[in-house]
Amino acid sequence: MKPKEELAELARRIRVHAVKMANRAGSCHVGSSLSMAEILSVLYGGVMNVDPTHPEAPNRDRFVLSKGHACGALYSVLAESGFFPLEWLESFFQNGGRLPGHATAKGIPGIEVSTGSLGHGLPIAVGMALTAKRDQQPYRVFCVLSDGECDEGSNWEAAMFAPHHQLDNLVAIIDYNKIQSLGHVDEVLPLEPFTDKWQAFGWQVVEVDGHSIDQLTTTLQAVPTTQGKPTCVIAHTVKGKGVDFMEDQLLWHYRTPRGEEYTAALEQLGEVA
Repeated sequence: MKPKEELAELARRIRVHAVKMANRAGSCHVGSSLSMAEILSVLYGGVMNVDPTHPEAPNRDRFVLSKGHACGALYSVLAESGFFPLEWLESFFQNGGRLPGHATAKGIPGIEVSTGSLGHGLPIAVGMALTAKRDQQPYRVFCVLSDGECDEGSNWEAAMFAPHHQLDNLVAIIDYNKIQSLGHVDEVLPLEPFTDKWQAFGWQVVEVDGHSIDQLTTTLQAVPTTQGKPTCVIAHTVKGKGVDFMEDQLLWHYRTPRGEEYTAALEQLGEVA
């Protein structure tokens, strides 16, 4: 596992890349990328068994970004980890570019499955984890979901299926930043009591500060937390984390950072525009 200081720096670089990519492409979802920087930093900083020089190694851990619209952060951590050159980030979401605007597996090392249609990532991750169990393979499957997509019924079908098959090699991580596409989660469709729901479905649930590298590291390194049970990590995060005028603002689910906002965002992230 990388030292805490290196993980914090990796999270910062993920945020910087995400802001730059959104600016170049004129794209959105930057707030959704910023909220999960520490989660990705800890996973790719040593928790997951992955090798960028052998991205399709049979025993690798699998990662599924169910909230595929936040692929700016995923592309960033993959590039920083050596799965593909950093230069690829410059073509994000542009005609003829290598990196589409939603997480895409075709031609991009390190991405297991294309995502973006919400509610599909966890069911796919469940299938991967079941395959590992039946083939007696050691790999684990990590899936990051948004809170808003927990409105989708397909997720709860998967949530019932996983404990029934004792998929303790499966980890669902909820980026619980409390904002979805049209408003705050509590206004659109409240999820609470969120922990109780996952527990009632048979999952081992751990709540953490999703920006605490210490808490994330301790929790994710302990997987499987309970033999015979999948793990749900409810990571309490802030949309737009790291840029004060983006934090907890629905606007930055859609807005593109430009001009003075772009310069200010990079300055707050310790980068020169």
